[in-house]
Parts: sequence; structure tokens; C-alpha cells
Amino acid sequence: MSTAAQILNGVEPGSGLLAVINTLDSWGFTVADTRFSVWTLLVAIVVIAFALVVARLAIRAASWLLNRITTLDVAQRLLAHKLISIVIWVAVFLIVVDAIGIDLTALTVFSGALGLALGFGLQKTFGNLLAGIILLMDKSIKPGDVIAVNDGITNTVGQVKKIGIRAVSVTTRDKKEYLIPNENLMINQVENWSFSSKDVRIKVPVMVATTTDVELAEKLMLDAMQACPRVLRTYQPSAWITELGEAGISFEMRFWINDPEEGLASVRSDVLKLVWQRFQENGIELPNRALRDLSLRDTAELRELIAALRGSYSGAKSL
Repeated sequence: MSTAAQILNGVEPGSGLLAVINTLDSWGFTVADTRFSVWTLLVAIVVIAFALVVARLAIRAASWLLNRITTLDVAQRLLAHKLISIVIWVAVFLIVVDAIGIDLTALTVFSGALGLALGFGLQKTFGNLLAGIILLMDKSIKPGDVIAVNDGITNTVGQVKKIGIRAVSVTTRDKKEYLIPNENLMINQVENWSFSSKDVRIKVPVMVATTTDVELAEKLMLDAMQACPRVLRTYQPSAWITELGEAGISFEMRFWINDPEEGLASVRSDVLKLVWQRFQENGIELPNRALRDLSLRDTAELRELIAALRGSYSGAKSL
């Protein structure tokens, strides 16, 4: 028996409330054994509102209890929260259907079309839901990780803030928040910079003039990297010559950090500032592409050209 019918049967006969309920119940229709009226609609609204409040309170209580369990890591806690939320919402749905008194057999005629529509309409939703659960179960991505997602067009780098039912929230250093569907993280290439370790190696190119003392330049670059607070001391920084070219001598500085969530551009800038200061103090020059050194071979033709230019200059001066 539905909640509306139970209330109707529990009202004292002959009372004014019973007359109001009968009036509201008279405005409706019956399908099979299920009655649809204004009265049942009002009761359904109250039952649904009450069920939603109870479900949200139950989910909050479960979240509070999970946060009290210190043996669970972030991924396990989030996975348990998602599973408990799904169980609660399914139970609430079944209880509400039973309380309202909807006979699901009355919808048999529409069940085929409804199931087909839900199958096509919610295909991506269920796919993202399962993908999110899989990501949490294998702990490949968890809140706090710094990831780079490449979809073939762009490369998004940021920190995972939340793994939701449909998408993962990734916040970049410029405070842009990207909602990446869970399925994309399953099928696209993902770089997790903090999966097994947060240590990340940074490469910074530097070019010096061809007349530079390479040993001194290398020493100064090593000193600059070691002086940067964010550079790890557990890994020895290095500076390698990568190219000898007409424009200059190319170096590549390599060092490690363990806080990629603080940004990569900032640590590159800090290291380059320290390198520039040491280069200025020790007279190390950077290549100037606007300047070119011209070397001429001493030949007979060159001497004749110089003599002719001198003769022309002397004649012009005498005039």
C-alpha cells in the first residue's frame, strides 16, 4: 500500500481533512492498479524531498566516518565514498518508489523504449562512472597528483583536485580548472608526475659565446643550480654541452625538484636568474646574433685592393 493510501485510511472518517484529501484524490486517473492524482502527487513530492534530505545526511555521515579512518589513503577513501553514495542513492530510489506506490509493471508498455533511451542517453555517463571507479581502484590517479593529459591537440598540465562521477577536476598554475571526462584519462596518454615519486627532472637550455671558457661556464651553472632552494640536493645537477655551432656553444642544465605542483616555469626562472648573475660577475658573454666577426685572408689581390683604396683616399684628401 502506498504512503498516500495509508494516510487516507488513517484519517478519521467525517473530518474536514478527509473531505479535502478525497477532493484532491478525485482529480486524477488510474493506470492498472496505480492511482495518479493531485493528492498522490503532493505526497510524492513530500516523500521525495524527505528522501533527498535523508540521503544527503547519510552521505555526509559516511564521509565523516571515512575521514576518521586513518588507515585509508586518499584514493581508498574517495573510492569508498563513491561506492557508498551509489548504494545510498539506489536504496533511496527503491524506497521512494515503494513509498509512493508506483507499480513498475504498469510501465511495462514503455519499459522497452525507456530502457533503449536510457541506454543511449546515459552510455557516456555510465562509462565515465566506471572509468572513475577503475582509476580509483588501481590508484593510477588520485587527488593531489600532478598530471599532464595529451589528447592529441593540447597538453594540459595541472594538479588533480577532485575525481567526480563524470569528470576529473584539474587545476593549472594559472588557476584555470579543467573538467576532463574520466574516459579520456583511460584512453589518452597521461603523464603522472607524482604516481610513484614526485621527483621531476627539469632541463634548461643555455647558450654562451664561442670565446667562452667552457669549464668556467659549466662551474658557474652548477653553482647556480645548487644555490636554488627548490633544486634537490639528493641528485647531482649537471650541465652538458649539446651543440657547437656558429652562433655559440649550447649547454643543457639538468636538475631535479620534488614539488611540481608549485610550477616549472618559476624554478626555471630562478635558476636562470642565478646563472645570469654569475655570468655577469665573471665576464661570461652570451652570443650576440647582431654582431659578426669578419676574417680576411692576406692575398695579393687584397693588398692591391687596399693600395687602391688608399690611393683614392689620398687623392680625395688633397683636393
